[in-house]
Amino acid sequence: MEGIKRKAFQGVINIVKFNWQFYVIAIITIAGLQIAEQFLPPSARLFADFFILFSGLGILVSLAVSLYIYDLSNLYTLDWLTASSPKQIVNINAGFDETSALLAQKYPTANLQVFDFYDPTKHTEVSIERARKAYPPYPGTQTISTNAIPLKENSTDIIFLILAAHEIRSEEERIIFFKQLKNALSSTGKIIVVEHQRDFANFMAYNFGFFHFHSTTTWKKAFEDSDLTLEKEFKITPFISTFIVSNNGATS
Repeated sequence: MEGIKRKAFQGVINIVKFNWQFYVIAIITIAGLQIAEQFLPPSARLFADFFILFSGLGILVSLAVSLYIYDLSNLYTLDWLTASSPKQIVNINAGFDETSALLAQKYPTANLQVFDFYDPTKHTEVSIERARKAYPPYPGTQTISTNAIPLKENSTDIIFLILAAHEIRSEEERIIFFKQLKNALSSTGKIIVVEHQRDFANFMAYNFGFFHFHSTTTWKKAFEDSDLTLEKEFKITPFISTFIVSNNGATS
């Protein structure tokens, strides 16, 4: 069977499509400043030029980085996953799922369960609502709560959290969530967390938008407080980190 392929520029197009209001506001602001410059004194004109340049470059850089991450890197090829033959895998998303079909293709003999913890009372970003309308959920996806994950103890070989877990903003909720995942892991099970970081690279790419991400310290504390062991940490790109954690303390 032919493999699933993402459309050309799918990632960066989705970003613009789901967040178009920010780009419209930026364009209107830049255009307004260019018009207003004609009536400003030289000192204020210099400030306006700086703001226009900074804003324009910020938009271009963020789109270029997003193109690299979501369309040109191997993030969605899943080549960064080590070879294994799990029997039971779980993919958990926060309202927008671009990976379940790819994981089903990567692990054709595994039983895949897909959970969606999107809660409109907590996750109020309009971008997620637009994404959910544009992309239907993976067949069989179950809507869950972060504090009530329907997995049996010692039942799961791999749990995937790909660009989703950062939506859990509360530290207490995050620990409750990961403790449940720990309980569901088999003796050799892994949790694979893929996330942007609140670091310098993401600041340069997304400016103050990087505050929406968590720091490496925050992730490590969440794993430690959930009695999980961080086995491995690596970069898929300079902007995306992967954490592989387990409940048994063994290292790979």
